[in-house]
Formats: sequence, structure tokens, C-alpha cells
Amino acid sequence: MSESLSRRDFMKATVFFVGGAVGAAVGIPAVGYLIAPALKGGAKEAWIPIGKMADMSEIGKPYPFSFTLVQVNGWERTSTSHGGFVIRKSAAPDDLVILDSRCPHLGCTVNWKDAEKAFVCPCHDASFDTEGAVLAGPPPRPMDRFADFRVTEDGVLEIFYKEG
Repeated sequence: MSESLSRRDFMKATVFFVGGAVGAAVGIPAVGYLIAPALKGGAKEAWIPIGKMADMSEIGKPYPFSFTLVQVNGWERTSTSHGGFVIRKSAAPDDLVILDSRCPHLGCTVNWKDAEKAFVCPCHDASFDTEGAVLAGPPPRPMDRFADFRVTEDGVLEIFYKEG
């Protein structure tokens, strides 16, 4: 019962095999490219050092801070700058208000104005108190807070930043 493979059947098998190999070589990376974003982890998160507690000793005074996050995606590097203010409410190291410096209305950067004793947004003249509550203007909600923070053994204040 030995059947010999005809030339036509051999060519069909060869074409089928080569076509399948080329299809897999192109298709597998394409599918990987399409589903890779879904397989990546969610938002990036990290503890960010923002300053020494010894440098933020005055109660009620807003201390500005800033940090830059760098995200590497293949050959592309993207830097984003963030900032905020630390306000000590008492001498206790955990009695802090840490506010994001972006206005919740349109994302403009707010600045502390000593004369007004308020954070002021230059875009629409909104103002906020030292707790981040809206005093005037169009913002729909208070300033965002960095609620998770810690003080390291060497006295450095760190905030927990989660992107997204």
C-alpha cells in the first residue's frame, strides 16, 4: 500500500506550507502589536521624593515642589512635569496637606499669592484656600490632593504618584 506522492500534491503541500509560514511571520507580530496595549500594566505608579521635612518647618506656609517623570516607549522618551504645594497644618510630621498645582477647571498651573493668601489660577482667575477648596471662579471641584505620603527615616517627604 505504498502510495507515491504525485507532483501536483507535492506542489500543493509546498505552497500551503510556505504560505502558512509567511502568514505566520507577518501575522503573529501584527497581532502582538495590536494586543500589546491591553497586556501592559495599568497606570504607572511610584513613590516620588519631594523634599526634606526640615526645609518645610513653617506652619501654614505653602512650599512648592516639582518633579519630572520620564516614560520610555521603545526609542521614544516622554517627559512630563508635575508640581504641587506642601502645607504643614501643625508640627506633627503627618499633619500635611499636599496639593497638586493643576487647576481642576482646565489644568492651568496655580500659584500661591501671599497678598491674597490663596492659590490663584491665571487662566480664569479662580482662587483656592490652603485646603484646596474653591474660593472663587469656575472650577467644579477643589484642587486635587496627594493623599498618600510618607516620611523616610532620613526625613525626606515622599508622595505616592499614580498616573491616570
